[in-house]
Amino acid sequence: MNWAGTEIRQFKDHAGEARKIGLRLTIAFSFVSLIFLVLVLRFYSLQVTHHEDYATQSDRNRIHIRPIPPNRGLIFDSRGQLLADNRPSFNLSVIKERVDDLDATLAKLSTLIEISERDKENFYKLVRQRRRPFEAVPLRLRLSEEEISRIAVHEFELQGVEIDAELTRHYPQGELFAHTIGYVGRINEKELSGFDEDTYKRYSGTHSIGKIGLEKYYENMLLGSVGSEHIETNAHGRVLRSLERYDPEPGQDLYLFLDSDLQKVATEAMAGRRGSIVAIEVETGGVLAMVSSPSYDPNLFVSGISLRDYRALNKSRDLPLFNRSIQGQYPPGSTIKPLLGLGGLENQTVNFHTRIYDPGFYQLENDERVYRDWKKGGHGNNIDLYTAIVQSCDTYFYDMAFRMGVDKIHPFGAQFGLGQRTGIDLPSERAGLWPSRAWKRGARGMPWFPGDSLNISIGQGDVLTTPLQLAVLTATLASKGKHIKPRLVKTMGDQETPLNMVNFVIASDTNWDYMHRAMKDVVHGARGTAKRIARRVKYLMAGKTGTAQVVGIAQDAEYDASKLDDRHWDHALYIGFAPFESPKIAVAIIVENGEHGSSAAAPIAREIFDKYLLDD
Repeated sequence: MNWAGTEIRQFKDHAGEARKIGLRLTIAFSFVSLIFLVLVLRFYSLQVTHHEDYATQSDRNRIHIRPIPPNRGLIFDSRGQLLADNRPSFNLSVIKERVDDLDATLAKLSTLIEISERDKENFYKLVRQRRRPFEAVPLRLRLSEEEISRIAVHEFELQGVEIDAELTRHYPQGELFAHTIGYVGRINEKELSGFDEDTYKRYSGTHSIGKIGLEKYYENMLLGSVGSEHIETNAHGRVLRSLERYDPEPGQDLYLFLDSDLQKVATEAMAGRRGSIVAIEVETGGVLAMVSSPSYDPNLFVSGISLRDYRALNKSRDLPLFNRSIQGQYPPGSTIKPLLGLGGLENQTVNFHTRIYDPGFYQLENDERVYRDWKKGGHGNNIDLYTAIVQSCDTYFYDMAFRMGVDKIHPFGAQFGLGQRTGIDLPSERAGLWPSRAWKRGARGMPWFPGDSLNISIGQGDVLTTPLQLAVLTATLASKGKHIKPRLVKTMGDQETPLNMVNFVIASDTNWDYMHRAMKDVVHGARGTAKRIARRVKYLMAGKTGTAQVVGIAQDAEYDASKLDDRHWDHALYIGFAPFESPKIAVAIIVENGEHGSSAAAPIAREIFDKYLLDD
């Protein structure tokens, strides 16, 4: 036993075990020391080396800059009535960066309030567009109080969901000024792609932009300058407090020449027929009324028009979205006869004593074509320029145009703005067409024929004018040559828009007076084509009726409305100014397929003149 015990004690090495334990402790201590050193270095990096960087990132998670949209400028008529207003609205928005599952959140919201597929489609489009991080994206606009309450009850479940109060555009006059005021709508991808960095910042607080009309033309003035607010949020993105605020600058208000009462009278006078009315203040070029009929409600577009409503407007045969006043291009018919008559006097093609015989037609030498007068059988013998204006004798103007030639007709008409955009403060204006020898050669590759000049003389053939161009022409005639650029806006903020004289048509006072007298007797003469509107009138006015063909009539045929679709009936036109002694207002009217300017268009002018001149 002793031997065995002695043998066991010989195998146990205390020194070796001590060395092993010491080595293990050393390794463990070194490892702990290394970890501690790493922690110290990391702590030093966090608290010293990169302290400012991480502090900034922390603040970014806690403090955000929120854009504050400016109040869009208001639009008033000449009497101070609101035409474009801002109304408070509550919108449902989502901050994508604070939502874990976007689809699930939208599904939850759909159980609380009505969210259409169109709302979702627009939302996802906005999410995909260029935007700043943590920027709220609107999902539903104009929430009701009940809908707000439902969302508020479930607020704790809806992380990243906000209800924002903002001002939404509203047009209290509805359809009355849709084509002139226009409307705002959501910024689309095409518009956003054209923004530079500065423009993008300006729109950081809003999702709307002017689409058409004055809202588009004066977008920069109406928009204003965006403000900003530094806010502190909690971990769920809820706003805790406002740290700093920079107020936005509101957009400029616009005051127009347009008169709501006159616009209503003009609109009612159209009685739902297709066409346009433009009334201009002679001295300033200010547009007093501008009607394009039929119209539409611009409020439908502000928050995003439904597909059904848009299809109804876009596919309508009556084209309610089309601004006939500046985009409709119509043959002016006999309404340009006063201009051509003045031109004939000025270049001495005719004079006060030039007379012709009118058998009811005109024929060029060696030409089989017959150019017919509107009056079957003609106006008889001894027809002078005065009579040709008063009774609208086509044959007289055929003869004058043949002798005058296009090289004299074109430059004289161009002085009144024919074939040119007027430059009115509206987008998308069309120029019409005032044909010339060079135009025909370039556009058709054909020479100018004498018959082309005859067609011009009665406002047919290739001649096209907009109702606004005719109104400017009429105002230029009324003022004896002052061709003034038309404008809708009278003042922007506290600054008046300047009067812009485009041109001054030079003609002798004698010729001006002669033409004015002829236009006066169109209305007040015993045989004037518009004599019916002069009954019981309390002032003198001047005017000219016109009828423009919509479809061609064969040489051996006569115009018979009963055999045509009503959309192929002649257009009815009228231009005029009043009062005669000192013109203040000029109008141009076209009633599509109205057939006769004397019966369809001239009575509308009488109503407008009565309202403007007699109604205090």
